[in-house]
Amino acid sequence: MKTKNKTTIVDLIFFLKKILSCCKFFYLVLTEIFLQVMNKSTNINNLNNYKSEDFDWKLVQSEMKNKLGVDIYESWLKKITFVDEFNNYLLLSVPTRFIRDWITSRYLDQILQIIRLYKKDIIRIEFKIDDKNTNQNLENTNVNENTPDRNENISFIKDSYLQYNRIDPNKRFDNFITGTSNKLAYEASLKVSENISHYNPLYIYGGVGMGKTHLLNSIGIELKKNNKVMFISAERFMYQFVKSIKANDMVKFKEYFRNTDILLIDDIQFISGKEAMQEEFFHTFNALLDKGSQIIVSADRAPNKLSRIQDRIKSRFSGGLVVDIQKPDLELRKKIVEKKTEELNNLYADQLHVSKEIQDFISTEITASVRELVGSINRVVSFSRIYNKVPNLAETKVVLKDLLNLAENKVTIDLIQTTVCKFFKISKNEMLSSRRSRYLVRPRQTAIYLTKILTSKSLPEIGREFSNRDHTTIIHSVKTIEKIKEKDPEMVDNINKLKNQILYNNKDNEI
Repeated sequence: MKTKNKTTIVDLIFFLKKILSCCKFFYLVLTEIFLQVMNKSTNINNLNNYKSEDFDWKLVQSEMKNKLGVDIYESWLKKITFVDEFNNYLLLSVPTRFIRDWITSRYLDQILQIIRLYKKDIIRIEFKIDDKNTNQNLENTNVNENTPDRNENISFIKDSYLQYNRIDPNKRFDNFITGTSNKLAYEASLKVSENISHYNPLYIYGGVGMGKTHLLNSIGIELKKNNKVMFISAERFMYQFVKSIKANDMVKFKEYFRNTDILLIDDIQFISGKEAMQEEFFHTFNALLDKGSQIIVSADRAPNKLSRIQDRIKSRFSGGLVVDIQKPDLELRKKIVEKKTEELNNLYADQLHVSKEIQDFISTEITASVRELVGSINRVVSFSRIYNKVPNLAETKVVLKDLLNLAENKVTIDLIQTTVCKFFKISKNEMLSSRRSRYLVRPRQTAIYLTKILTSKSLPEIGREFSNRDHTTIIHSVKTIEKIKEKDPEMVDNINKLKNQILYNNKDNEI
């Protein structure tokens, strides 16, 4: 009896503990609910106060512009918009993932510090992607053949999936200067722009800075009026290919490239060694050809010279029209210099005209590429505007010294002497002799003058190469030729011909 009573008491105690445990549980649950309700209410009140009284996003924007700079603000930070505040952090919005990643990697700490000037309890920032505009653009571009807007120009879609809008409206056919070195490439490009699939594919190759990208731009400008145009570099193509693989979004990638009328790819040599990308490019290439789309490709070498690129791709390139752009000859360089100088002067009301002598000097000396030629003109015109004067020949050589060094290193005094002797039909021994006959003096002075302007040799060094003549003789010879050039057009013409033979023709022979 006593044992039974003891058991009952134990059970009762156990039962009471369970009741207490349950009560404690419900107490905790109710407390948590109550706290959440109170916190939510508090946050709402704080948010209202934050928006209306304590915080002004425009002030933050103004402070970001002041502290981080106008350029950074206009390019990146201006795109940030305020969304909401939650539990001591701000929710902000940006248009694209790229902008979000760029801002968070470079400016996040600075932005947080600026925000805390106006709202001290903010401890972190979160960004959301407001991609409504991007999605809208994608919807507009992913159209089928029966959609009325099919001819919308892909290359001019803002913030598109590929973000590759590279067509430059300033690079047109009407401002592409032609000569014997690029005439064929120009005519072929013009023909393609008038009648797509006439030459398909069109393959343009040449060295750096020869005008390949200009021609691709020109084709794109003409064809975008009535066709879907996609202009992208091979590097960007590769980047988007890898990005699509990582995002498991190859279907959209394929649709974009295979749903176009005109595909222009610049610098195709950059796909070298990328087997997976070459595979995708090959199938895209075939798909476009099958549907009658035009393909235009540029590269730095001929198709058969492309290294680490599949033979079947090189075969496809060779099956179309292959044209090259060679180094500009003297005539073309003169036309480019004259045209670009005129264009630069027209930009300003107070025109400073570069002399014909300086233009001829640039045309003769800068032979590597059209890009370097235009860069030289920009330097000279900039010098003119900065110092409010047209540079003389010596000043021009200083301005362009880094571009001239390469040419100077290839020009020897022996080459100058040999070229001058052939031109005036005298022997080298006669020119270097001490004889003062007129038919020998003028060629000797000419050779000395050319040595002075075409090389970096000092006066004593030049004198030693001309039978140990004194440096005063060298100075006299240079001044004599300069004075004759001012009065005698024939001398000017002879000097230009000799410089062309020394610099340009010699380089051609070396190649």
